[in-house]
Amino acid sequence: ISVLTEEDFFAGSLADMESVVSSVAIPVLRKDFTIDEFQIVESAAAGAAAILLIAEALEQQQLRDFLSASESFGLDAIVEVHDREEMEIAIDSGASIIGVNNRNLKTFEVSLDVSRSLIELRPGGVLMIAESGISNPEEIAELHGLGFDAFLIGETLMRSSDPAGELKRLLNAAETAGA
Repeated sequence: ISVLTEEDFFAGSLADMESVVSSVAIPVLRKDFTIDEFQIVESAAAGAAAILLIAEALEQQQLRDFLSASESFGLDAIVEVHDREEMEIAIDSGASIIGVNNRNLKTFEVSLDVSRSLIELRPGGVLMIAESGISNPEEIAELHGLGFDAFLIGETLMRSSDPAGELKRLLNAAETAGA
């Protein structure tokens, strides 16, 4: 489960994540703009299983340091990328989980072509997550077939009149596709 904790732009909070952590028995991702090592400590203390590190927002050395800090606190770190340069930085920094964001954070345009092109750069042993713009079972099946291991689906669920039913439909389709 991914929980937005960024307060200014997304009206999330750390308390929201803590509430989710205490309500579920599955891993919770803290989704925020992690720009300070203190946020990593804070995430671990609040019960997160993973944090988001946006490659575009960090210098490469900072990304390496944050990956190391995450590991020392027992957190998985998803390094989010949107283009070839960021993908190469994530790989060079030692990321073991890479999330390909199909949404351009500058224009907010969404294209699954981002995932389709960047999966080609996947090194062995790296878990790949396709993020944003996934709205139907066919897209899950296609992206899984290309090599993606997991999917971050938010907007489709948030816009649905029946989020639980929509999630079940997508999960059933993913299972059928072998994802």
